[in-house]
Amino acid sequence: MTAELTALTLAALLQALQFAAYSVTANMQVGPKYAMGPRDTPRQLTGLAGRLQRAMNNHFEGLILFTIAVLVVTLSDQSTAVTQMAAWIYLAARVLYVPAYALGLSPWRSLIWMVGFFATIAILIVALL
Repeated sequence: MTAELTALTLAALLQALQFAAYSVTANMQVGPKYAMGPRDTPRQLTGLAGRLQRAMNNHFEGLILFTIAVLVVTLSDQSTAVTQMAAWIYLAARVLYVPAYALGLSPWRSLIWMVGFFATIAILIVALL
């Protein structure tokens, strides 16, 4: 498995961990009756549960672009030291992004996001060269 695919796999596992953290905090906030019900009336999550939900959703968005980048590099057999490093930087940024968002660390959360985004863009650019 390439380093990029390994980073992608770990990023997917991170997404699963984020889902679990969000689910636990959301269920604690809304209570079991609402959580197990049909949720016909939407509830706005606040505090930690809301921040974990938004961090998880943000990772879904970033994971799509990162997956495309990894697939392009892998299927075109263009893995290089640059693409491998960028994949690890993306993963590290996503790992750091969760607590930064959960703790409301501003502007660090946005700067961490930007590092991960530019790492993904770097992979795509290298694949085109």
